[in-house]
Amino acid sequence: MIRLASWIVGSLAITALAAWLISLPGTLTLEAAGYRMQPRLGAAIFIFILVAIVVIGLWAILRRILSAPRNMARRSRERRREQGVEALSDAIVALQAGDPARARMLAREAQARLPTNAAARLLEARADLALGDMPAAREHYRALIASEKTAVAALTGLYDQARAQHRPEAALTFARKALALAPQSGWAADAVFDDLTRRGQWADAVAMVNVEQASSREDRARKRRRQAVIETARAREAETSAPLAGLDHALTALKLLPDFVPAALIAARIHINRGDTRKAMSLLRRIWRATGHPDVAALYAHAQPGASAVERLRRLGEIIETPPPHRAAGMALARSAIDAYDWPLARSALAPFIGPDATQGVASLMAEIEEGQSGDQGKAREWLARAVRAPRDPAWTADGLVSDEWEPMSPVTGKLDAFEWKVPMTITGRPLADPPPPQLPVEAPLPLAPAANPT
Repeated sequence: MIRLASWIVGSLAITALAAWLISLPGTLTLEAAGYRMQPRLGAAIFIFILVAIVVIGLWAILRRILSAPRNMARRSRERRREQGVEALSDAIVALQAGDPARARMLAREAQARLPTNAAARLLEARADLALGDMPAAREHYRALIASEKTAVAALTGLYDQARAQHRPEAALTFARKALALAPQSGWAADAVFDDLTRRGQWADAVAMVNVEQASSREDRARKRRRQAVIETARAREAETSAPLAGLDHALTALKLLPDFVPAALIAARIHINRGDTRKAMSLLRRIWRATGHPDVAALYAHAQPGASAVERLRRLGEIIETPPPHRAAGMALARSAIDAYDWPLARSALAPFIGPDATQGVASLMAEIEEGQSGDQGKAREWLARAVRAPRDPAWTADGLVSDEWEPMSPVTGKLDAFEWKVPMTITGRPLADPPPPQLPVEAPLPLAPAANPT
């Protein structure tokens, strides 16, 4: 309705304007090539406007005709580009869907339609890698290294290829090149860092961690822990050969993680070996209050070299209350009391923890108490049998491996900071049914004697 009203108003306005132009008074004299014209002024203006409109229309048609080849070429390029982008997106979907053969075909189609797009060639290399065509993938990646824009992506592919072919040295070389080009590359930094820790090059490893950018709280906490673990590893190596340097590394780790038990144990041992028993005991008291770790209690009891078992028990009583507040404290106190032949104290220390959930360590200590206090072999064997079925005590565990001491890396996977103080996993399985008894072979019937020939 509004459009119709606008059209009517516009038509009336144009008609009124044309009528006004025609009715203008005066004449216009035109002379050209011996011809003379004297139209009215309004008619002359109207004719001029009409001629201008015709000329503009003819020029527009002529320009459209002249630019037709260029427009057709541009539309063809746009159509090829759209088809190339569509093929590229379909190739990505096919590769993610687990169809690398179709992904490679679509990537080649996209590369044919988008010759300057490096993503198509990179995707084809990924498809070759997924198909196991290592030479083709390597050629694509090496061609992409020449471009600054795609060099890191190509090195990523070469790194994955080298790992798939079990060539760790080549993979590390590609990771180092990628790290040199893009220091913020996470996978390259992790690969180089893992290699440094695996080789025990702790100084270079901690230097890498020190320059890491940590923006969030979680990243800062992760960075501090990695620094503390590496410093503790350095202290562990230098504990016997260079104790002062080892002490510095251990104290640095404790500044980063104040309650880190492995660093505290190393620092305390170095203090004890240097005769600084007071410093060692002060440090161990603080760590014990924070963690309640049994290794801390054991080292605290032996902080004074040459002390008797009774003296060790008395010293341990300085940090462990009676009754003990938790199982680790009770076991530590019971162990020291057993060594000092204080059987009542040992039994009372374990009394709160000998219920149905008693662990293997508690059961083993109770067996020692029964045998040492009363010589009751029956009760001792009963506790030992219970220890076999009891839950395990916490220990330093990494990747299913249990160690007596903390280690900076897992011996199984080489992962840094893999050891945790926790209860080891117990693998339980369904008992197999007894195999059926072997079946004796059935004796074949004896052949019948041939019948006598009739006579």
